[in-house]
Amino acid sequence: MTLLVVTAVAQERDAILAAAPSTTVLVAGVGPATVAAATSAALAEKQYDLVLCAGIGGGFGPLDLGDIAVASACVFADLGVRIEEGFTPLPDIGFGVNRYEVAPRLAVELADLTGGHLGAILTVATVTGTAAAADELQDRIPDAVAEGMEGAGVAAAATHHGVAFAEIRAVSNVVGPRDRDAWDIDTALTALGRAVATVAATRMGS
Repeated sequence: MTLLVVTAVAQERDAILAAAPSTTVLVAGVGPATVAAATSAALAEKQYDLVLCAGIGGGFGPLDLGDIAVASACVFADLGVRIEEGFTPLPDIGFGVNRYEVAPRLAVELADLTGGHLGAILTVATVTGTAAAADELQDRIPDAVAEGMEGAGVAAAATHHGVAFAEIRAVSNVVGPRDRDAWDIDTALTALGRAVATVAATRMGS
């Protein structure tokens, strides 16, 4: 089993390599477009069995700081049309895909391995920073457990290349009003490294 782990930033890569030194980690940049391009380029150069988007991110209740979220689906949460009456996802107006389902057995396996909370992990181009925006997302996507900026981009690239994908997020903050003093990035990075190391030890040995 060959595994490619994709992160947004070097701090995430470093935390993963500290826990799992032999893991192949790509720092692909921040945001869905950048990470999709970098992931696609990597998959064009070498064949992998699984692409894992891994990083820290915001958690929806009841997740707490340091908890692990495991994607049952990677969802482009803000890809669509917004008018006065509300938000309409892109597929509902007949264009494209905004939800990439992780293979169910794989998602459950990763949740079991990491002790993670299984649900949709949202990919946004703009970080959610208000209570109203957080409530709107949870109302619209009730199975959401976490938010990041890369997962659906990785999923889109992997789908294009016919490669299995998954996403793991360690919670560094609560999705909602932006309060940097309440974040715990160090705890989240430690949890992320531990979770990915567990996955790598199991999947790379299979």
